[in-house]
Amino acid sequence: MAQREITVLKDVALITCVVQRGAAEPIINAARQAGAQGATVNFGKGMGMRERLGILGVAVEVEKEVIQVMVSTEQVDRVFETMYLAGKLDTPGMGIAYITQLEKAATYIPPEVLAKVAG
Repeated sequence: MAQREITVLKDVALITCVVQRGAAEPIINAARQAGAQGATVNFGKGMGMRERLGILGVAVEVEKEVIQVMVSTEQVDRVFETMYLAGKLDTPGMGIAYITQLEKAATYIPPEVLAKVAG
């Protein structure tokens, strides 16, 4: 059996941004322009104060987009701020963003990139 190596990344963080359905694309584009390599988008349902004010005061579930971007700790503040501003999260009801420090992550990294990092 061939030996396989795992390249473990330790200085990484996960930025999660939960927004209204249809609002993810400009946030992802902004994150990529700020240095993120890509993003994962999932769909979910959420409920907040605004949804409780529906017809007859009945709670209404609203579909959300959950954007996740993994970045180095060096990039995290810049990408987070860019995503926040692109999503207009300083406006009530637009969404929420938060950062989770990751213990470790692993993915394929091209040998030429590893060589640049190593020395």
